[in-house]
Parts: sequence; C-alpha cells; structure tokens
Amino acid sequence: MGFLSSSAVTALLCLAAFVVLSAHAADPEEIRDFAPPPPGTQLDGNYFTSTKLRNINVDKGAFANVTTINVNNFPALSGLGVSNALLVYPPGSVNVPHTHPRGTETLFVIEGTLEINKSKQTVRAYASFSSTNAGLVSLPRTLFGVNIDIEVLTKSFEVSPYIIKTLSAQQP
Repeated sequence: MGFLSSSAVTALLCLAAFVVLSAHAADPEEIRDFAPPPPGTQLDGNYFTSTKLRNINVDKGAFANVTTINVNNFPALSGLGVSNALLVYPPGSVNVPHTHPRGTETLFVIEGTLEINKSKQTVRAYASFSSTNAGLVSLPRTLFGVNIDIEVLTKSFEVSPYIIKTLSAQQP
C-alpha cells in the first residue's frame, strides 16, 4: 500500500480549497438599479407612484391589518430587491409572532406606541424588507398547527399536554 506523493497531496488540497471557496449561497433574485417596464407601458410619474397605501380600510379585530407593496402590485420595484408593508393595529390588536425566512425586516412606528397595542389608539407602522418576497412563517401556526408530536411540544415548552392541545385546537 503506497502513499500519495507530495505533488498529489498538493493537488488534492488545491482541489478541495477550490470546491470549498466556490460554494456559496445567494438570494436568487436579480438586483439592478432599474428594471424597464413591459413593452407598451407608459413610462411617466404614474408608473413610479403607488397609491395602494391611501385610504386603507381597517378591520377591527385581534390582529394587525397588513397591506403589502411588492413587485406584484407595484412593478416599479422590479429588480430592486425590496418590498414594503403598512401595518395598522386596531386598539388591543397584535401582530402574530413570525419570521421572514428570505429577508430582513425594519419596522418604523409612524403613529402611536406599539407594545402589543395596549392603548385605545390605532397604531400605524411601516415595514421595509430586504427582499421582493421576504416570506412569512407564523410561529403559532407552524408550531401548533402542523401535527408535531405533542410530547415534543410539551417537553420543549415545559407545559402540560392540555395547554398544547388547547393551542393546537385554535389553529386553522
């Protein structure tokens, strides 16, 4: 049984380094300064103006009302790699704990004070995302609405099976 020569070892190390250094992950969306509109689109101030956040109807309920601005409803964002949302919290409402797997969120409170909106005032916030489609993962629905073994959830949250069953029953 022979050993590899020093030149073979060097070649293997170089190949391994090349493979490791060439592997990378990236957001698949194409980012550019400006994406021209589809043929036949009138390119004027209206193309670059969205009125989607004007005159928002607010449903009074337990959850925040979210109006999104993205490439699907505002084509001028095409290629910029961003999206936005207006969140309106009726008094006493909440925004469900969640994550955005494909983007970072920055939230600016523009009216009121947001601490689970305990006030009697409506709170408005503006969110910006570092992706055209940041995605949304609702934690209650993900944890309690997908049939994860009750023993796993009971041990993980250190609560009784009754609490897990109650939370799971409330998910759509």
